[in-house]
This record gives sequence, C-alpha cells and structure tokens, in this order.
Amino acid sequence: MNRKINALLAALVAGTFASATSFAQTTSDAPMTHADKKAVKKQAEADKDAAVAQAKADKKTEAQSEANEAAADAKLKNAKKAE
Repeated sequence: MNRKINALLAALVAGTFASATSFAQTTSDAPMTHADKKAVKKQAEADKDAAVAQAKADKKTEAQSEANEAAADAKLKNAKKAE
C-alpha cells in the first residue's frame, strides 16, 4: 500500500515541478500567445485534477488503514476469548 502512496506522491511532485517549469518558460518578456494561455490553463486543470486524485487516494488509504486496525482488534478480541 505504501508503494502506491509513494508513487502517487511522486507523480504529484513531478506535476508540481512540471507546472513550475512551464510557468518559468512562459514568464519571459515576449507576450503570451493564445496557445500559451491555453497551455497554462490546461496545466492548471491537470494540477487540480492531480490534487483531487491525491486527496481521494489519501482518503481511501486512511479508510483502509482504519478497517485493517478494526480487523486486527477483532482478531485480538477473538483470540483472547479462545484462551
């Protein structure tokens, strides 16, 4: 499970750096073209989508962790009853 989280975090960080690089490339003295503006908008949408996906993955991971903990507690309780 941790590998999935790490992969998602790495993708999110990579997206952030790509966004920063894209911003740095578009902040020159030359005026922005329509295509530049469209690309910046698309990148912002992609960053937002990545953030939402990360939040959903975090929520799912947290819920799974809580479920695993509850299952472990139940097993412990059953084991104590069996003694």
